[in-house]
Amino acid sequence: MPELHEGDQAPDISLATDTGVHFELASLRGKNVVLYFYPKADTPGCTKEACEFRDTSKKFSAANTVIVGVSPDASHAQARFKDKFDLPFTLLADTEHKAAEDYAVWKEKNMYGKKYMGVDRTTFVIDPHGKIKKIFPKVKVEGHAEEVLAAVS
Repeated sequence: MPELHEGDQAPDISLATDTGVHFELASLRGKNVVLYFYPKADTPGCTKEACEFRDTSKKFSAANTVIVGVSPDASHAQARFKDKFDLPFTLLADTEHKAAEDYAVWKEKNMYGKKYMGVDRTTFVIDPHGKIKKIFPKVKVEGHAEEVLAAVS
């Protein structure tokens, strides 16, 4: 899948949520969307990122913005993660990594010399018309939610 750029139409997403309910990205037209891809639920970096979004979620709501998290975890793992940290937004189960591939964030990674495929932590801000307004590649978790909020506001 080719890289996406700011101004491109956001690829549609059709996945199960943390509650197992079907989700369509197109259902959020008319609102800003923060779509953030993370590698694995309930790991240190992903937990910190999710908690930062949780702690700023009221500010995002005030800016007509919906937060949606996506990882390759199954719905039940997303549900546990959401409950454990009281996350007030939807988490999507991208078990076949179709959304990650459509958004060009499913990439070869390297840990301790071992190569594997996984999610490259990336955040997309999508405008009310479904266009990509801002892309945050290779996200550094610390302070990221505030950085994204500034891009939405």
